[in-house]
Amino acid sequence: MPPALDPAPLQTRCAIVGGGPAGLMLGLLLARQGIDVTVIEKHADFLRDFRGDTIHPSTLEVMHEIGLLDGLLALPHTKAPSLHAEMGGADVTIADFSRLPTRCRYIAFMPQWDFLDYVARAASSLPNFHLLMAHAVTDLLEAGGRISGVRTEGPEGTRDIHATLVIGADGRNSVVRDKAGLQVESFGSPRDVLWLKLSRHADDPPFTMGHAGPRQGFVMIDRGDYWQCGYVVRKGSFSNVKAKGLDAFRAAVAAACPLPPERLEEVRSWDDVFPLQVRIDRLTRWWKPGLLCIGDAAHAMSPIGGVGVNLAIQDAVATANILGPALKAGRLEDSHLAAVQKRRTFPTKATQKLQLMMQKDRRKRDGAEEGRSGPPAFIRGIARWPVLAHLAGRLVGIGFRPEHVKTRP
Repeated sequence: MPPALDPAPLQTRCAIVGGGPAGLMLGLLLARQGIDVTVIEKHADFLRDFRGDTIHPSTLEVMHEIGLLDGLLALPHTKAPSLHAEMGGADVTIADFSRLPTRCRYIAFMPQWDFLDYVARAASSLPNFHLLMAHAVTDLLEAGGRISGVRTEGPEGTRDIHATLVIGADGRNSVVRDKAGLQVESFGSPRDVLWLKLSRHADDPPFTMGHAGPRQGFVMIDRGDYWQCGYVVRKGSFSNVKAKGLDAFRAAVAAACPLPPERLEEVRSWDDVFPLQVRIDRLTRWWKPGLLCIGDAAHAMSPIGGVGVNLAIQDAVATANILGPALKAGRLEDSHLAAVQKRRTFPTKATQKLQLMMQKDRRKRDGAEEGRSGPPAFIRGIARWPVLAHLAGRLVGIGFRPEHVKTRP
């Protein structure tokens, strides 16, 4: 049988690599401006568990600005008007969203695949939006000293996609930033998170909460009929945890988890535990001629506060605002790409600074004697001065520099 012919090359104004929150949102916003855009996603669907499922007030505000909020909130979700932690047996409100200057003063918890599918369906109603699923980017194309497109491997073979602009929105393990040779500044993280599911019962705590164990952190996210739980361990220690056996792991989690210990019997094998390697890094320069990285491809965040997804969407809004008119007019310059980085550098650095400060506090507590360890300093401070919960609510719910959709369809 003769080998299959490579599919014909494609031409698009903007090729976005990565069909996650940043990539799909940017694709939608550019297509609304009348720009031909192609989003390239390596997976065949959006169904992957233990992804960032928090939709913050800032993102809900963006959805309102583009007329998609009501449809989004019609999908199954749970609302958290505040976030809580347990300290010394008492419930402490650590983030209160009730005073935010937004239409939705709560975090919506929704499976990310539902959110992505909703945005993709809305974008696909526009004639100049194209979504290629099951296409993995393997290389970048160059012409005249500029990035001029990407090479993909899909069900039909190798395909070249030529574009005026390539956007890398393919996450913390970005192929785009790797192939572009962009320099990454890493700040490290002493922690990893082990995700697992536990069933939710009617008499369980009625809110999303963080629970501070003696020397471990434990997070619970209300997903309706189950809890998505995160158990914090030292970085790179998952193999050691497994070596001690599943019974020891269940006992350790039960000591930090406020649910009945027998609930941990639902973790039947290591296949029920999903390790997340926590990283905090950012590119020293987010762009090169013809290419720009946004979201986790430009700055990987810790899961602290669940801000990564929403920071990525804010990147997408700023990118559409700044680059859209120039792309449509055919006059995109390097200065436009630099302007996106300049716009988004402050919120990125400020957010990562806060996360690193929290990690530094945890390292101090890990080095303390057993009897002196306890909740992080910021939780103790909020417990002492509850008004700080409103400040934390603003930082988590809106961030340091919220973006608003300025361009119109």
